[in-house]
Amino acid sequence: MGTFRSIVLSSIVAGFIVGVIVTVIQHFSTVPLILEAEVFERAAETHQSDPAGASGAISDHNHSGHQHGAEAWEPRDGLERNAYTAAANVLTAIGFALILAGLFAVRSSATAENVSWHEGLMWGLAGFAVFTIGPGLGLPPELPGVPTAPLLSRQIWWGVAALATAAGLALIFFRRAVPASIAGLLLLILPHLIGAPELDHVETNVPTSLSHQFVVAVTVTSLVFWSMLGSLTSVTFAYFDRDSPERT
Repeated sequence: MGTFRSIVLSSIVAGFIVGVIVTVIQHFSTVPLILEAEVFERAAETHQSDPAGASGAISDHNHSGHQHGAEAWEPRDGLERNAYTAAANVLTAIGFALILAGLFAVRSSATAENVSWHEGLMWGLAGFAVFTIGPGLGLPPELPGVPTAPLLSRQIWWGVAALATAAGLALIFFRRAVPASIAGLLLLILPHLIGAPELDHVETNVPTSLSHQFVVAVTVTSLVFWSMLGSLTSVTFAYFDRDSPERT
């Protein structure tokens, strides 16, 4: 039970700290861009509700993956929205920290030594590659008001890309053999050879420059998230696991 307790406690502590810090970063990076994009989205919805004044340039907006129907609930701007964002970030960070701490526990039991902070950083960067870079090359983050392919097809491709990236990296870095490295590289590029689902034609009044800024902001924020989560989870796990019966 000692190692299990260490996994849970280290994940809660690291996840809470990283989730709060990332929320603060998002408040100054991605949130302003989302709010700006929502202005364009509401303007598009206003045009659609007034056919006489519509220009037709955004006629396909209701088919996008960012529909906001009149009855759809969303938190109010300000404290409520920030609270929901913080809660989601903390829970997400704790969930990923549990995975990392579990991997650290397996690694520690095999080597009889706890994972160092810089090795934890490497695991965090691997998570960044698996959950951000791999899927993001085909499905970059989109702002509200930008039409996207159907949600289910995007979710399936995203999952395949993440799994293929994880398997590819594992073959390259853990097997350390030429055939395994070749197979790993093939897995890394396979989802992109298949191609991510996308619309044949996209029409939106959200500026392209705003979308590019959003992709950069999300990517940098994710890099910070995973770097901190890997390092901090390794440190907190080593702290809580130092006196566990399994270690002594």
